[in-house]
Amino acid sequence: MDARLNFFASPTAGKTMKHFMSINKAFKESPLPVATQELVALRVSQINGCAVCIDMHTKEAAAAGETSVRLNLVAAWREATVFTEAERTALRLAEEGTRVADAAEGVSDEVWARAAEHYDEEQLTVLVMLISVMNTVNRLNIITQQPAGDYEVGQLH
Repeated sequence: MDARLNFFASPTAGKTMKHFMSINKAFKESPLPVATQELVALRVSQINGCAVCIDMHTKEAAAAGETSVRLNLVAAWREATVFTEAERTALRLAEEGTRVADAAEGVSDEVWARAAEHYDEEQLTVLVMLISVMNTVNRLNIITQQPAGDYEVGQLH
């Protein structure tokens, strides 16, 4: 499968992608645990069906020490016992923040309140921004049919 567009060949996309990379760097340097960030990025990408992001975040999470059991259970996190309560809350926030068209209210007050019990304001800010950025990147990749499978850890950092 060939991508419809090569973002790295476009001067405009090249400038824009630098900003996405700096956003990712800021997230990694934030107080939100990297494991939580990778789980959230993976779940958003699973919901949206972004193969290239699933490939990337699965590999990045594994390289950061995430277990294959936890990675394999992200899609079924509700029934899995391997996630902390804070991680489960972040995954639920990611789902509601991604599936806004499926729920008239968007992110419910209940989910927001539970997230606020586990994360401080800075961490919540990072979570919200991460969910939003992942949805954007997923759409860029899906629209242009970016192929998956060849990502190497650290390739886009």
